[in-house]
Amino acid sequence: MKMITKPFWALLVIGICSALTYSIFSLSTDNDESLDINLADVKNTTDAKTDIKLAPLNAFTDNEPDQLQRSFSLISDNRPTQKPTKVPIYSLDSIKDLFDSLNYNSQSWQQGNREVPRLTFSTVTEKWQRNAKNIPVDEKKMIFFRLMAPLILLSNEKMLLERRYIESKANSDEKVIKLALKYKVIDEETRQSIESLSDEQRATLLNRVDIVPPSLVLAQAAEESGWATSRFTIEGNAFFGQWDFSGNGMVPKQQRTELGNYGIAKFDSPLASVIGYLININTNQAYQKLRDLRAKLREKNAPISGLELAGTLDKYSERGQAYIDSLRAMIRYNGLDQVDEAYLSDANPIHLITGSQ
Repeated sequence: MKMITKPFWALLVIGICSALTYSIFSLSTDNDESLDINLADVKNTTDAKTDIKLAPLNAFTDNEPDQLQRSFSLISDNRPTQKPTKVPIYSLDSIKDLFDSLNYNSQSWQQGNREVPRLTFSTVTEKWQRNAKNIPVDEKKMIFFRLMAPLILLSNEKMLLERRYIESKANSDEKVIKLALKYKVIDEETRQSIESLSDEQRATLLNRVDIVPPSLVLAQAAEESGWATSRFTIEGNAFFGQWDFSGNGMVPKQQRTELGNYGIAKFDSPLASVIGYLININTNQAYQKLRDLRAKLREKNAPISGLELAGTLDKYSERGQAYIDSLRAMIRYNGLDQVDEAYLSDANPIHLITGSQ
């Protein structure tokens, strides 16, 4: 097997999107720790009428045809809370060895195992940008998808925790009101003047706080980042090309002057970029069609599939239908629909670092 330079793993730390993305506005991620929803917050709500349930990990394996995927409606009741173990990676061989040790490889996947480790990583290096073209295409895709998938599942898990919390608490709950602010159901002025959400505001909030199918997120990450070769990846942990009009974004070399002073949003980590993407999809008016279709599918207990939801993203790119066709082709060709059945392991989380760190 061909060895890659030491910081190879950083290639996995993908990039941001193409300049084709156009209907994405500046987004803010809420860093208020008091808003974090954890397992303890939702465990004592067993009597609440929620569509997100707590269950042991073995319950996640029972996906039924034409039914809502179990991982879209369950949260592990033994979700780990400890800090990640740092694992150094030096080469392509060492990361594949790690995947094998975690039973996170093609053989296991082909046997039907959909358990995904809680892997995160820090950033992308310029060496990945330089060396990516020399890596066999199948191996590059494998590494890309297997490192992106845990970030997406972790981000979706955060959404499910928030959704269950909203469903199980009163409209007047302080965190519910904070979540309404986070997801732009209300603004700061409204927050200061109300003691409770209205039922209509609550319904809007639940329409916004939900998962995006991993197959769709993976396809967009690959499409928008050029398999992690964008300069924005290295400069700002950006995966999906969210635009930023605050003046703090990364400036494209060729700005479209008709859009004003914009940049590409940067993030503290790849995981933060995925969370930012989900918040953008869940709040931007351009993606209301996706949210409405998702709500109908959930109500019917039908699969929330990336192939179906991709058809609502005509405003994500100037390419319109051609962009949708490209995403669907990416999902089909790479079998990404299988990742919609994936679920997170209860094992201790792992954070990958370059061998030199």
